[in-house]
Amino acid sequence: MPVKSYDAIVVGVGAMGSAALYHLARRGLSVLGLEQFDIPNDQGSSHGINRIFRLAYYEAPDYVPLMLRARDLWLDLEARAGEKLVHVTGSIDAGPANGDVFTGSLESCVIHRLEHEVLDSATLAARFPGYRLPEGTMGVLQPGGGFLLSERCIVAHVLAALAHGAEVHARETVREWQVTAEGTIRVETNRGTHETSRVVVTAGAWAGGLFPDLAHLAVPERQVLGWFQPSSPELFTPDRFPVFNLAVAEGRYYGFPVFGIPGFKIGRYHHLEEATSPEVMNRAVDERDEHILRAAVSRYFPDANGPIMTLKTCLFTNSPDEHFIVDTLPDQPEVIVAAGFSGHGFKFASVIGEVLADLAQDGQTTGHDISMFALDRFRGES
Repeated sequence: MPVKSYDAIVVGVGAMGSAALYHLARRGLSVLGLEQFDIPNDQGSSHGINRIFRLAYYEAPDYVPLMLRARDLWLDLEARAGEKLVHVTGSIDAGPANGDVFTGSLESCVIHRLEHEVLDSATLAARFPGYRLPEGTMGVLQPGGGFLLSERCIVAHVLAALAHGAEVHARETVREWQVTAEGTIRVETNRGTHETSRVVVTAGAWAGGLFPDLAHLAVPERQVLGWFQPSSPELFTPDRFPVFNLAVAEGRYYGFPVFGIPGFKIGRYHHLEEATSPEVMNRAVDERDEHILRAAVSRYFPDANGPIMTLKTCLFTNSPDEHFIVDTLPDQPEVIVAAGFSGHGFKFASVIGEVLADLAQDGQTTGHDISMFALDRFRGES
């Protein structure tokens, strides 16, 4: 069988890969997406109904322009898909008055002139009775925040890419690739051989397996999500309960109103700090996992502290500084890598797809500042 050639091959058709496929195909490039599992699937980082989007960004104000562009692209995808993908509930970033979450979120709102309110814990509880945060907690309410239907977003990107002529193969695993004497890249999989001039790697927790030099820069971590049955469900509906990012004594938590499946959804960042690999990760859940989440529910969201409804694992892939890695490889500019999204990347997938298409097509992106995501910031680390 003759080897088929493409302008670009995307390895990993999850959040970032599906978006990259769409933007490449939309520009008229011939593109192939290779996914080792199903599309969508529950093996990586994007299952579990939904993911938060928030415009205020305590991690660094530099993310906000990217988030604003991502929001516009999500709304564009929603219109193209003809289904609701973006749900605006408002978002709350809360924590101690002098803590990073509150001060950083507020700073990003001020710098980028985002609409927002500053609320203390008593005002938060009066406005949103599902919240019972400790005295001294301060929150930034950003009315433009909310959540994305994560699996449906991946499906929408893939369908849009297919409509623009992309080719997508599920259950096809990349084994290796090599540069030929003619300068093309030959990609070998469990199903065949393909050729291209550009490879975009959006393999999530599997990135380190494809690139050993990235293994210490994109480290998988076991994460657990829980859904708890509220005793007062009317307090946890999308119109009465904003999504949240909360720093408290037990750690940093994030959560959602009841939507899609029964239960108020909550997770703790770096759940049990379990570095792992996707091949050996413990995908079962147990009472310890539930206890970690229930400790916060019972204390800060007591009206949601009912029977557990669902517990699921997923994967974070963390970079050393928890900022993204989006760059070409130093010695292989024809290979573009997006990895290390550190548990806060999904909301940016739409714009990261646009950036990856720029890098694959032009070798650079002029429309977005991605300097903080460059690989050379880790020079010397091993």
